[in-house]
Amino acid sequence: MSKVQAVIEQGGVIAYPTEAVWGLGCDPWNREAVYKVLAIKHRPVEKGLILIASSQQQIAPLLSNLTEAQLETLSASWPGPYTWLLPDTEQWTPDWVRGKFDTVAVRVSAHPVVKKLCEQAGQPLVSTSANRAGESPLTTEQQVQEQMGNQVSLIVSGGTGPQTEPSEIRDLQTGRLIRAG
Repeated sequence: MSKVQAVIEQGGVIAYPTEAVWGLGCDPWNREAVYKVLAIKHRPVEKGLILIASSQQQIAPLLSNLTEAQLETLSASWPGPYTWLLPDTEQWTPDWVRGKFDTVAVRVSAHPVVKKLCEQAGQPLVSTSANRAGESPLTTEQQVQEQMGNQVSLIVSGGTGPQTEPSEIRDLQTGRLIRAG
């Protein structure tokens, strides 16, 4: 068992580099772990969180009710720095991940560290920027160590990707831009 897998299974929080900024993650089905992430960020549960995955197979239950056109749209942008709001009609994800929404934000990442983390965990992970609500996202491992090192179980070394802004978020059903990338 990898160290990452052990931390995730024990309800720990990890910090790791993503496409643009450092992220915080945990097991999305572990309520206590998700609430640790929310406490670190000072973020209300109602806002919801993003899930990251290493492949579309890891989020297959969310894809089963989509149209061919919607699946083609996802396949054209993934893996990559694009987050999509997907309908979660079967409530595959818990409400502490979805927040007050009936959709869940999902990204299949091309970032090598993110992909490896999800593969080691054997599932998608919560992914949210490593910063407190209202503050700028952290962009270096040193910043994470200084500001959150005593609040996370594991800091996974590595560099952020070539993006300079957090991932674009769009609603798959409407195409509406929620957050520019």
